[in-house]
Amino acid sequence: MNNYKKYFKDKKITVMGLGLLGRSIAYTKFLAECGADLTVTDLKTKDQLSSSLKQLSKYKNIKYVLGKHDLKDFKNADMVIKAAGVPMDSIYIKEAEKNKIPVEMDASLFAKLAPEVTIIGVTGTRGKTMATTLIYEILKANEKKLNRKVYIGGNVRGGATLPLLNKVKAGDIVVLELDSWQLQGFGGAKISPQISVFTSFMPDHMNYYKDDMKKYFDDKANIFKFQKKGDTLVIRPDMKKLIPKVKSKLIVAKAKDVEKYDFVVPGKYQKENLACAVEVAKLFKIPETSIKKVIKNFKGVEGRLQFVKEVNCVKVYNDNNATTPEATISGLEALGKDMKRIRIILILGGADKNLDTKNLKKSIEKYCKEVILIPGTGTDKFVATNKIKIKHEYVKSLDEAVRKGLSHAKKGDVLLFSPAFASFGMFTNEYDRNDQFMKIINKLK
Repeated sequence: MNNYKKYFKDKKITVMGLGLLGRSIAYTKFLAECGADLTVTDLKTKDQLSSSLKQLSKYKNIKYVLGKHDLKDFKNADMVIKAAGVPMDSIYIKEAEKNKIPVEMDASLFAKLAPEVTIIGVTGTRGKTMATTLIYEILKANEKKLNRKVYIGGNVRGGATLPLLNKVKAGDIVVLELDSWQLQGFGGAKISPQISVFTSFMPDHMNYYKDDMKKYFDDKANIFKFQKKGDTLVIRPDMKKLIPKVKSKLIVAKAKDVEKYDFVVPGKYQKENLACAVEVAKLFKIPETSIKKVIKNFKGVEGRLQFVKEVNCVKVYNDNNATTPEATISGLEALGKDMKRIRIILILGGADKNLDTKNLKKSIEKYCKEVILIPGTGTDKFVATNKIKIKHEYVKSLDEAVRKGLSHAKKGDVLLFSPAFASFGMFTNEYDRNDQFMKIINKLK
């Protein structure tokens, strides 16, 4: 849609949820620059949102309702844009729907308004960032061969998808990392990306979905639900049993198909994520030599089983984005499988997400020599419900956890930061937790 500015100009838009992560700020800026008449509302107060508000201070067409939501802002708007994590059964969203006001989300609204672009959507409880990054890097390195521009959006740190309307032209390729919340928007719009990747499905966000795995899957399934004949769905092998018959072409990506690739990230699941990326690249007829070259230079993704550095002959890994027990189990298996002896010291803990931790306990006892626990409701519940048989101790901060872990480690050991829980409480968000960990490690000689 070339006249998107005209589409947004003078429209009364309520932006629900500004937050501190940057995505809502980015699309609010974009809408303000398009001349929309904006009301930004958030349950956080003016003080809590001061850093976000500072970034929007020059725009005079934004009104703020903070520390609360007001029903009237959902009665007389032309559109509501809801942030990820706002529940669909919120009384305010229900009010908008009752008044026949469209409720939109960043990525799906972009998909509706973008000119004829090819959208590659990637979801999965685990592996979506790795697969998204690999797909993007392979395609980006081959822009000249493709004679098309390649962009990345969706669940990307600090960025929003809607502002890509400023850049994309017909024929371009947009790679979107999509979580279950963003996919609610695709469900509402009854659209799916032309090329979709679904890496994995396991319990997560059960505090939001109220223990309803079906609701969680239904949101995720919007990635393929509205695909047509001629579209493509790429999945990892474990997903085969969960995916019903689809209209699109189904490709199962297997780790054995990428064994010959020089890939730095450990673990079978990461190989499967690589296989998904390779299958997508093949759809664009990218030569294998070119794919291999990109993979060889790939350094991994920050916070996803990322090797950071060696400190006194101890390897330090950052797996900050492991916010579920299953994710931490994957990391332990990837690192611990080929070790001749148990040598992992694990830093774990955070806020509870109402997930089962029995298998995490087993995995810890199998692969870890010690666990260092950082504060959080999830940590407390984990210790209370699982009698951990190996050495474990509480610390008050992440800094203390790193110092303790390294002082207890011997030559050849591994210090793994893989929290298994959410970041609320001690940290502003998971990015803040990641940055704090990296800052601590980078200071170490």
